[in-house]
Amino acid sequence: MSSQEIPEENLPTEQDAHGAVKVADEENPFADPGLPPHQHRVQDIDERAAKRSERTVALLFTVSMLATVAFIASYLVIDVDKSIYVWPIGHISALNFALGMTLGLSLFCIGAGAVHWARTLMSDEEIADERHPIEAAPEVKAKVLADFQQGAKESALGRRKLIRNTMFGALALFPLSGVFLLGGLGPAPGTKLRHTTWAKGKKLVNMNTNEPLRPSDVAVGSLTFAMPDGLDEHDHDFQKNIAKDALMIVRIQPNDIKDKRELEWSHEGIVAFSKICTHVGCPISLYEQQTHHVLCPCHQSTFDLADGGRVIFGPAGHALPQLRITVGEDGYLEAVSDFEEPVGPAFWERG
Repeated sequence: MSSQEIPEENLPTEQDAHGAVKVADEENPFADPGLPPHQHRVQDIDERAAKRSERTVALLFTVSMLATVAFIASYLVIDVDKSIYVWPIGHISALNFALGMTLGLSLFCIGAGAVHWARTLMSDEEIADERHPIEAAPEVKAKVLADFQQGAKESALGRRKLIRNTMFGALALFPLSGVFLLGGLGPAPGTKLRHTTWAKGKKLVNMNTNEPLRPSDVAVGSLTFAMPDGLDEHDHDFQKNIAKDALMIVRIQPNDIKDKRELEWSHEGIVAFSKICTHVGCPISLYEQQTHHVLCPCHQSTFDLADGGRVIFGPAGHALPQLRITVGEDGYLEAVSDFEEPVGPAFWERG
């Protein structure tokens, strides 16, 4: 549309203070209309409204401080294994829920306080600024410094001491959340990674039927998964324990067992090896009857169950630990002791 097609009453007729041309002509058919008149907010003309906004911002910063304190208290007080029911999510960790809610509230209040402060108390007058070369000339630096000083003055940070003090308090307390989160890296595991719940006399229980295993239950060439008697999947620490206790039970003809210690620790060719891959801890589940090899599906580490569980292919660093088994007086398979070495992936100072 040309300037002639624009209704005359809609054409600007003035030039603003920033040099914007407000009269359309042949050379400039799309004239800059300039900025609209500045509309004052209620906080600009009513000090009581400004005080209310100040108290609102201070309240948000104060709530942020309280939420940070609650975060720290939750981390110190709530047990890591405690669970609660939250509708509609269901049963979740009480500690995770408390940490997430308090941390989120603390961050939200800092952000909401800063936004409310900027929208109600800081200057909202629009200022047009001409484009300038990319290089920073001395006069530009002087202007930036002057603008910064003007912005600092208009923020009323020095005059609004309540906002300033509560904001500094919220920003000073919030980093403590991260400091306390470092506690999640500990305590040191001690010897927990070196032991499982297997012990002398612990029966081998079929993980599918939850029934103790007899030697007759394990056929040659079969693969059975077992766990120690007394381990209940409804226990709060079941996942922690089964991640170390899971067993693979296979029956091999004694003449096919190459490793002498493996044969001594077996019962009539029934051998028990850890199901946890020694690479990154994936559960092993693929068994080849003819070769007695088991394959980890994650990274294809392959172990020979007829030769002490040694690694024959893949990135695993050491053989699968074997559990020494026997038959108890009641005829069920049971452990002679715990594993002789830690199960799962290798770790520092493994021994």
